Amino acid sequence: MECEMPRVNSNSNEMIEYFKMVKTIAVIGASPEPQKDSHKVAKYLLEVGYNMIPVYPKESEILGQKVFRSLKEIDEPVDMVVVFRKPEVVDAIVEACIERGDIKVLWTQIGIINNNAAQKAKEAGMRVVQNYCAMVEHRALMA
Repeated sequence: MECEMPRVNSNSNEMIEYFKMVKTIAVIGASPEPQKDSHKVAKYLLEVGYNMIPVYPKESEILGQKVFRSLKEIDEPVDMVVVFRKPEVVDAIVEACIERGDIKVLWTQIGIINNNAAQKAKEAGMRVVQNYCAMVEHRALMA
């Protein structure tokens, strides 16, 4: 697969706005393993006060939070989705976000770029961040 550069993305000022606006963040691909980046980011988001909802195919609890198998299963409003999955899966994630109707921000972590999915999310009214770490950006922008 050829490397893609983000054509749809947000700037730092927009990211600050998103961090201030959101309260509930679903982390898709959150890992129960403390050494994994998805676990570290999920833990950080909890520690800085967000309602973090882990989405993972296994486990019943991660970081003391109930685990959901998919976005569709989450039974409360979700403002932001942070994605730790392969780029080719982002299309299905965007579809799930659109079906929910409450997702304001789609955020894909470093190395996760899917411009077609990002454009579809933007056209559906979501803000989009691609190829940035939510934890690193929050620390840098919200300190």
